[in-house]
Amino acid sequence: MRLPLFLMLMLFSGCLYGAHSPNVIYILADDLGIGDLGCYGQKKLKTPNLDRLAKEGMLFRNHYSGNTVCSPTRAVLMTGNQPGEVHCRGNGAENNWALDPKMTTMPRMFKNAGYATGAFGKWGLGTTSRDDASNPMRHGFDHFSGWKSQTIAHTYYPTCLVRDGREVPLKEGTFVHDLIMADAFKFVEESIASKKPFFCYIPTAIPHAAMHAPKELHEKWRKVYPQFDKRIGKYGAGPGEKTPNVVNPVAGFAAMMENLDNQVGELLELLREKGVAGNTIVMFSSDNGAHKEGGHDPAFWDSNGPYRGIKRDLYEGGIHAPMLAWWPGKIDAGSTTDLISAHWDILPTMAALIGAEVPEQCDGISMLPTLFGEEGQKKHPYLYFEFIQGRAKSYTARAIRKGNWKGVQRSKGNKGQEFLPIELYDLSTDVGEKIDLASKKPELVKELEELMTRSHTPLK
Repeated sequence: MRLPLFLMLMLFSGCLYGAHSPNVIYILADDLGIGDLGCYGQKKLKTPNLDRLAKEGMLFRNHYSGNTVCSPTRAVLMTGNQPGEVHCRGNGAENNWALDPKMTTMPRMFKNAGYATGAFGKWGLGTTSRDDASNPMRHGFDHFSGWKSQTIAHTYYPTCLVRDGREVPLKEGTFVHDLIMADAFKFVEESIASKKPFFCYIPTAIPHAAMHAPKELHEKWRKVYPQFDKRIGKYGAGPGEKTPNVVNPVAGFAAMMENLDNQVGELLELLREKGVAGNTIVMFSSDNGAHKEGGHDPAFWDSNGPYRGIKRDLYEGGIHAPMLAWWPGKIDAGSTTDLISAHWDILPTMAALIGAEVPEQCDGISMLPTLFGEEGQKKHPYLYFEFIQGRAKSYTARAIRKGNWKGVQRSKGNKGQEFLPIELYDLSTDVGEKIDLASKKPELVKELEELMTRSHTPLK
């Protein structure tokens, strides 16, 4: 007997979005350099639980952030837009970067698929307590817990925490990061108890300045590196907010990282204890390369590994991001991939994972075949990046990666009007981007320039 079409669709949806729909946890660190993790070469600091994601899952060698600063990377991640198409291409007046409510963003896609959705940390795309398009709960999140704004997220001792759009006053001296993580854990536990699949987005502010950390861990690392006790880390977080100075910010960074690593370990154990590890994928990345604000010393920590540049650069050190994926029984333990991928691939990967339609605005490709070790992985012909510094009306830097070739072009200042010649690097032999080959490959430079121009859409 033939079933009515609507009933067939309901049954099909039940197969896709029912009890066996995988849970998804995506953790986005803030200003964490690729060299800050042990699995990518860090020697002075151990990150055993983050490394465990690689040991028991997959490590990506050629993954890129959506931009080289905070807000545009988050916009790329939520929309799947490539950096030359997305509405936000630099930091600035935060509420101007609100997502388009007409778009099907990543949380909205999950919510439409019957998922519980929660975000915990630094939103970076508008004030979270406003009842407008800047609020993450207007874009598909059932719950949000975190900072009121990106600027306030510069301190881990803010005057308030925002929970589901409401400002909750905090006592002076409250270390807010741990409260936010506790809310994330609560969301995961309650979602598991309800037997509803969940999408948990954790855009932690660690290790962005200021270099605040729990006191016990900070004191522990001051004993390891007492030679830096004369250094004082200073950073601001906007009017009305207190940002305590940090004695020995080098120790502060190590303490921040250990705290986050411990919490990732607790999260993995929670998933195992509740019996859902086999039905949960955990991903970890960073929004851009390492910073040097607030007394942080990326040179001491070798935060950018073998790469040139840090945050605000479009050299590899500013955009070559860590990417780890963990899913016991689904992703092969200890696997690695050289797939050239980026943050705008996360949304279509999630769509393929849960059987949802890829949103119209998305420019990425699904990485699911790579994650599952299957054939048929599509590849980008190239990746394009652009960055707006300060108040410039157009890009002040742009870059492209096509195969192993990398083109970088910078403006002479922050106005984005006069540009230096395009630099050309062969990443197969020069990951540090030290040898400019532009003069030897003029035809290739011309080709890359045309591709960059084609990939740029003027901002409205």
